[in-house]
Amino acid sequence: MAHLSAGKVNFGTLRELARKDLVTLLEKFSGTKAIFWDEELTGPIGLVAEYSFLKELDVVKMFQLKRGRIPSVSVKNILFITRPEIELMDCIADNLHCEENQGHSANKEYQLIFVSRRCAVCEQRLKDKGVYGTLTSIDELPIDFYTLDSDVISMELDSIFKDLYIDNETSSLHQIARGLMTVQSLYGIFPNIVGKGRHVRNIFELMTRMRRDIGVDCDPPMSPLFDTLMIIDRTVDLVTPVVTQLTYEGLIDEFYGIKHNTVKLPGEKFQAATSGGQSPRSDDSAVKSIVLNSAEELYADLRDKNFSAVGTTLSRKAKAISAQYEERHEAKTVSELKQFVAKLPQMQATKQSLALHTSIAELVKEITISEAFQEALQVEQDLLNGIDTDKVLRLICLQSASNSGLKPRVLEHYKREIIHAYGFQHMVTLHNLETCGLLRLQQSSRPFTVIRRALNLTVDDVNEITPTDISYVHSIYAPLSVRLVQWAAKPGWKQISDVLNLIPGPLVQETQPISMDLRS
Repeated sequence: MAHLSAGKVNFGTLRELARKDLVTLLEKFSGTKAIFWDEELTGPIGLVAEYSFLKELDVVKMFQLKRGRIPSVSVKNILFITRPEIELMDCIADNLHCEENQGHSANKEYQLIFVSRRCAVCEQRLKDKGVYGTLTSIDELPIDFYTLDSDVISMELDSIFKDLYIDNETSSLHQIARGLMTVQSLYGIFPNIVGKGRHVRNIFELMTRMRRDIGVDCDPPMSPLFDTLMIIDRTVDLVTPVVTQLTYEGLIDEFYGIKHNTVKLPGEKFQAATSGGQSPRSDDSAVKSIVLNSAEELYADLRDKNFSAVGTTLSRKAKAISAQYEERHEAKTVSELKQFVAKLPQMQATKQSLALHTSIAELVKEITISEAFQEALQVEQDLLNGIDTDKVLRLICLQSASNSGLKPRVLEHYKREIIHAYGFQHMVTLHNLETCGLLRLQQSSRPFTVIRRALNLTVDDVNEITPTDISYVHSIYAPLSVRLVQWAAKPGWKQISDVLNLIPGPLVQETQPISMDLRS
């Protein structure tokens, strides 16, 4: 994981803190352990600690948490590691009742660990199910941010948008604030906090309250590594998530899904390909699981390139590696031969990496050259330029977002056609899309048109090979959230105050007091 410390900020420190918390918790339970994982946590926790690491802490078996009788395993401690969700408590209760019926509970200790916070409602559920007393202990593992790469950390909360904007469940705001406080404890206080959106003020106030409760005297004794924290509510920019990504990494995610740095691809394409000297993990004969992060030099170079530039880059790398192998014919002396042999491991790793990404690029290209993809992409770009048309649900959401809503007649037509074509169950889908703002009625004004022009969100003649503007990512569209960051950096949001007033949610611009001797 050395690549995590290679960025401008060493996010490896954040991962080490999470590992330390995990070790401290597991060492509380003496003796052998079997872990029953909430399935949604295996990926995120895998970013913190591998199975080989857990084995050193006396973890001898790991299983997926599910209803029914748990597998027979000879250990002292059964650990349930889970999110604070009611349905998971029902599952644990079912497991414990089965253990009691089998007469196993007298020989084991049962521990419950919540990630990332304890939940009184969940504990009450266990009491209602009659198993609370069976648990020896209940703890929390306070991991709020997971380090995905040298420049990316994530909370890995897949349902947070639904929780906030459909269910009005705001408990995740506390977790966001606590996570940001952890970041401040490691890298220094954010001198400036700016943001836009419905929940930004709440997050700032929670952070202020937490800092006051801890005590300003307990601020980290270091100069801040960050000058400004920017918080942008997802509802500020609903266009970007429904537009197709056109970078190499973006298209892999679009077509196959990258989850916790891992993508699963058709196995037959990778008979000989290996990644950085490490064989991709095989889930079964038809699927290969491949880890994608910047630890692999070639992937770090390819990931953010527009896909149209990937073929050229792979070709150049292939020629370079061929030229390196040809050097063996030029080696005349023992010293020159030694130098060549010393370079062989790196050359072989590069060759394997090149074969892997050539195969992935071929898979992606098969889809991007298809007529269906090209048509959908053209529709997207037409919509971003303000041309109305009707397509599938994602494109309808894009049409709504990029046109500041839909006319009543158009919206009702879409609803009727979707229900007729796909069934009445999608009435809930449509209701949820309206609740969170992805589908809405168009008002007399069309602010997105003004925002698009003022912030130059659509750009013609984009240079995809050697880009100079962020619009290369979508070949035409510059994400609104990125434009806001660029304007905040220079010349400042004061220059676009009229535009900010057109964007949903309140504006936040605050400073946090820091001791003068810590200011750089």
